[in-house]
Amino acid sequence: MIPERTGLIVWVQHLKSVKRLERLGTIHYVSRRMKYVVLYTNKDQESKVIAQMQKWNFVKKIEKSYRSEIKTEYDSNVKSDAATSV
Repeated sequence: MIPERTGLIVWVQHLKSVKRLERLGTIHYVSRRMKYVVLYTNKDQESKVIAQMQKWNFVKKIEKSYRSEIKTEYDSNVKSDAATSV
């Protein structure tokens, strides 16, 4: 069975320490210009990973991804409403 995953956006002060974040989960994206990392971890280990990252001095801020909370199933009425309003 596939474990449930959650995304974390980690704002860092410098990108040299991105390798330390690899130990905590899977790195999906690194923005070199804005200095943030998108990291995926298991849902059951999320609080432990956040607590460990907050101890590190190169981490500025940690945000949770809302992707799992966004509705991805759409009604079929949306297409008909859009066609009638045009």
